Amino acid sequence: MEVRELQNRLREMYFEKDKERGIFGTFTWFTEEVGELAEALLQGKRGSIEEELADVIAWAISIANLTGIDVEEALKKKYGL
Repeated sequence: MEVRELQNRLREMYFEKDKERGIFGTFTWFTEEVGELAEALLQGKRGSIEEELADVIAWAISIANLTGIDVEEALKKKYGL
């Protein structure tokens, strides 16, 4: 899956709900997922790490959607990909 495809899919699925929650509410959920990822890393459970990492990425993309950032373009600018 391409990054842009994932971003578009998440926009279709969650944008209205994220918009109602607002940027700071969405950011709060993102930070909660980062905490859950930290717990999974401490436990060393691969399945939990995978799940929480996916959640962190999805919430970061939701923030990008709310702020009008194209994640693929941002990655290209930052890392030259």
